[in-house]
Amino acid sequence: MGMPDAAGEWLRIAEHYRNLSDGELIVLARQESALTPVAQQALRDEISNRRLIVPLEERTVPKPEPGKPTGSPYDEDRQLGEICTVWSLRDALQLQTLLDRAGIPFFMGPEKATGVDAVTSSFANGIGVQVMRIGWPWASEAMQSYEPADDQTSKEEKEELRELPVRCPKCHSTEVVFKELVPVEAASPGCSQPKFKWVCDSCGREWEDDGIVKER
Repeated sequence: MGMPDAAGEWLRIAEHYRNLSDGELIVLARQESALTPVAQQALRDEISNRRLIVPLEERTVPKPEPGKPTGSPYDEDRQLGEICTVWSLRDALQLQTLLDRAGIPFFMGPEKATGVDAVTSSFANGIGVQVMRIGWPWASEAMQSYEPADDQTSKEEKEELRELPVRCPKCHSTEVVFKELVPVEAASPGCSQPKFKWVCDSCGREWEDDGIVKER
């Protein structure tokens, strides 16, 4: 990668981290080893700029299995969700590049590998790719550029998993931008999971919901 590309990647990731809440940065800090070196440094810089403290006890205990509950208030943010299935090494490498550029930790296959080179399962049988709940909006955006060459997902499965564009409830525009993840404690009374906060570029309407709308 040339210097201009490296600088551009740094700026994209740094801007992404500047838009995260303190809690979201702490969640990512506890999964730092899954990030690229550039993303790790950008994350450390943002945490340092905000003078945040990642509790030491979280780093001295054995590393929890990705997505497995630990009793932490951030467990819901760490929940894993499958974003797609890859059927070949070249598709896996393409997807890894997109997610790495976006600074999104991912886990491939039942072994939850954090890189294609660590996958031991057979791509011929399909390898599921998962990301943490906190990264869903950005993973969805990164997936817009994903063009698999060996996709064997059936038409029915694609229809079942296909996500519809998020639309503004006021003007129905699709020019919607994800703003932030609202923690449970800050969400409306009775909510048991974080809310996604959106803003419409067309009319300026802001609202919260459970995430990206699925086709019914």
